[in-house]
Amino acid sequence: MPPRFYHPRMSTVAKAVLEGGPHDLPARIVPITPPGVELKIPFRGGYEHFAATQRERDTPEGRLRVYEWCERTKVAE
Repeated sequence: MPPRFYHPRMSTVAKAVLEGGPHDLPARIVPITPPGVELKIPFRGGYEHFAATQRERDTPEGRLRVYEWCERTKVAE
């Protein structure tokens, strides 16, 4: 039976914690769909790419998979 109330820590959305990349990237905990696929985060006219690792980290939102920065690409013009 689903919970009768909503609490942010009870969200069913899969999330990941980002490691590496630009130090001023605003969000370090992001939703992921589907889990395990490389993340492509739009940032400053390009994309920061993060790859899934086998590591997990405790965060304020629970234990999350760590995605590590692997490259930056520019937006095609």
